[in-house]
Amino acid sequence: MAKILIVDDEPRIRELIREHLQYAGFTCEEATDGSAALAQLSGGGFDLVILDIMMPFMDGMTCLREMRSRKILTPVIMLTARSEEYDKLAGLEGGADDYVVKPFSPRELVARVKAVLNRTMPRSEQAAGTMSFGALSIDVASHSVRVDGQEVSLTPKEFDLLVFLASNKGLALSREKILQKVWNYDYFGEDRTVDTHVKMLRSHLGSCRDDISTVWGIGYKFDPDSAKPQP
Repeated sequence: MAKILIVDDEPRIRELIREHLQYAGFTCEEATDGSAALAQLSGGGFDLVILDIMMPFMDGMTCLREMRSRKILTPVIMLTARSEEYDKLAGLEGGADDYVVKPFSPRELVARVKAVLNRTMPRSEQAAGTMSFGALSIDVASHSVRVDGQEVSLTPKEFDLLVFLASNKGLALSREKILQKVWNYDYFGEDRTVDTHVKMLRSHLGSCRDDISTVWGIGYKFDPDSAKPQP
């Protein structure tokens, strides 16, 4: 069963989350701030992190940025007492996979945890193979992406988004469909979540960023052929 790190400076919140996750069958460890979380994560072994934003010593956003800069790609669900769109987008653009606004329903949090883990575990069960589209190469088995021969670093969610889009080459995919297939839920989540991750994914793809086109009023399409100039 998956091992989850709960990072929050409030003991009551950690206990609440731990009880519900353990009841759902997960193994949990706890940390009281971002610095402690980084120390535990450096040893590996965690499948997901539940990370509070507002903490002393090292806040959640700083911890998340440090995780990603160290290439710790463990999926992250952010906890925030703020509901403003800016804070949500800041977390997603920083590399978070999802967010939950306090006060939250423990059942909703468990559902979001399962959704993220269903998408990221186990990698060995995903279809193997390599997809190539000109300068873009996606190796599903090794979870690697190359653009013009250079490997690019993607978060697990960015990688799964790219694989889903590429696997449906030429098809216009609605934001709702992308949420269902990539995030594995259809009630939780917002259209803006998809937009934010597409924006981040394009920023990593360099010369292949236009392989993902916007279909106005619908969503997105992976169409590398139309992105290339015609002879």
